[in-house]
Amino acid sequence: MIEVIDLHKRFGTVVAVDGVTFSARDGEITGLLGPNGAGKTTTLRCLYTLMRPDRGRVLIDGIDASVDPVAVRRRLGVLPDARGLYKRLTARENIAYFGRLQGLDETTIRSRSDAAIAALDMGDFADRRSEGFSQGQRVKTAIARALVHDPKNVILDEPTNGLDVMATRSMRQYLKRLKAEGRCVLFSSHIMQEVAALCDRIVVIARGRVVADETPDALRAQTGEANLEDAFVKLIGSDEGLAA
Repeated sequence: MIEVIDLHKRFGTVVAVDGVTFSARDGEITGLLGPNGAGKTTTLRCLYTLMRPDRGRVLIDGIDASVDPVAVRRRLGVLPDARGLYKRLTARENIAYFGRLQGLDETTIRSRSDAAIAALDMGDFADRRSEGFSQGQRVKTAIARALVHDPKNVILDEPTNGLDVMATRSMRQYLKRLKAEGRCVLFSSHIMQEVAALCDRIVVIARGRVVADETPDALRAQTGEANLEDAFVKLIGSDEGLAA
């Protein structure tokens, strides 16, 4: 379970995150939405300990990220906004390298790598060097290496960004599989169709604050909109009006 409590982060005079509070539960997919510059990526970076918040708490399975960041990292699988791979390594070698960083033995690395390669349909490129990979192949490799240590909590920043239709379908099925395994899945996306199809709950951030935290159906009912995209626009618009 991921818990964010009164999170604050500023860069100079710019307030990026202004009291964000929400929870992402085990066995659910939670969507984190917001316009560009809303504070989503900064919030995610605080969650996976790349940034330290100015104030507030991040709890991963009850462990405070500011108190024991190493333990938190062990419980997280993260696909960040940067997908960088080691280009001279094959996909399988990229996965294995991250397994060794997590302290896994070689037998475990092999079995988990094989399972991820099969689940993500990577068999046709798993033993190719990653230099020259398509966007879909890079994302799949990055997800496989992020999950090689079998974390209970998964954070994905725009996991289908730049993917073609078939790769996107494959990724959605994989996210549903993670949910069915009882994991806590938190992901950000700009694609409303994807959010509507996958999310149990949606957290909407605007100007560094949470303006909604509901199920998709509740968001539509709250805004009086039948379409989730229209509901999102209304929520963001009302927030901007209040801020003005």
